[in-house]
Formats: sequence, structure tokens, C-alpha cells
Amino acid sequence: MRSLADLPWPDVGERVTGRAILAVPLGATEQHGPHLPLSTDTEIALALCERLAEARADVLVAPAVAYGSSGEHQGFPGTLSIGQQALELLLVELGRSASLTFAHLVFVCAHGGNAEPAARATARLRAESRDVLLFRPAWAGDPHAGRPETALMLHLAPARVRMASAAPGDTRPLAEAWPLLRAGGVRAVSETGVLGDPTGASAAEGRALLDDLAAALIREVAAWHPGPPG
Repeated sequence: MRSLADLPWPDVGERVTGRAILAVPLGATEQHGPHLPLSTDTEIALALCERLAEARADVLVAPAVAYGSSGEHQGFPGTLSIGQQALELLLVELGRSASLTFAHLVFVCAHGGNAEPAARATARLRAESRDVLLFRPAWAGDPHAGRPETALMLHLAPARVRMASAAPGDTRPLAEAWPLLRAGGVRAVSETGVLGDPTGASAAEGRALLDDLAAALIREVAAWHPGPPG
């Protein structure tokens, strides 16, 4: 068992010997088009942390941080955002607390809107002599609720994907749509909330993408701190 939340404290004490790593999934509760659940970013971050824990015996997975900075999606019902300032403070305090038990902390951030506050929190914790790594999975193609994320969710939680409702959204390059996004949020460029085209996605594609992203995370953590095999 590698989930921190599932363990009583004596078991945590037995596992956290030497130089243990706590992996914290950073997600969001925000719209992902009419076909994907609001938990999409959280599910992806959690899956990556679980893969890391499978590969390394010194990793425990923290409960996911399911709220993030999602103001750009606020025009869609269901989106819950705590903003950048609150998220940064949450991560700083979480890191300070975790460092009392764990030697190392890795934030796995699967929501782009969390990137800046997570980077600031990481820098602040490092300045306080805490050992923290920030990992952001990246892929080519559609930036939001398009083919990559749809494929990932078809692999991770196919019963929760409504492919009958999947349709292309704004398919312009992100750089072209960026001024409108900055000014009016996602709703200003896409009525469905989709940036890209999810219609060609498959579970097999999602499994291959998750394999690639997990391998990148495992490599980055190994370069940061070589550790035992899983």
C-alpha cells in the first residue's frame, strides 16, 4: 500500500525511514468540456504519482490537492477555484508540515493554471532549506480537454468519459487565442470549454501517453534523488 491516507500513523512511521519521498498530486476542479469530468487534472496527477510509487519503494502518495487556480474556467458551472495566492500559501504550509516527516517532497502538477503559484511555493520552500521538486507533465497537441486529456481519461476512467458529447472546440494554436483567453477566460474562445479536438482520442493512445509521462517523472525524480527500485 503506497497511499498515505490509507495508513495509520504507526505504519507511516515504519515506512518513513531513511530518505522517504512524499508525492503530492496537484489537480483542479474545473470544466473539461461536455465530455470529461471536472476531476480530470486531479485524476491525471494522481495516476502519475501512483506510477512513481510503483517504481520506487521510498515513495508514498499524499491525498490529492483537488482545488487550484482555475479562474480562466470560471465561466462554466462546477469550476471551483481558490486562486493563485491561496494555492501558493496552501502549498508552502503543506510543504512545511510534510518536511517534519518526509525528507523529500515532489509536487506533480497536472493543471497549467497551478504552474506559477506551485513554482513560487517550491522556490520559497527551497529557500527555507526544504528539499522540494516540482514536476509538470507536458505533451504536444491540444492544451485543454482535447485529444491528449481525453485519451488519458479514456484509459484511466472510461466509464466517466462521455464520448457521445465530445466535439471540437477552439482549434487555433494557443498563442493565437492567448490574448482573448487572458482577457475573457476560456469561455471567450470556446462555448464548450474545449481547446482542441477530442473526437479522435482512444484509450490505447492514453495508455501510451501516460507511460511516457510517468517515465519522464520517474527519470526526473531519479536524477534528483536516486533511490531503491519499487
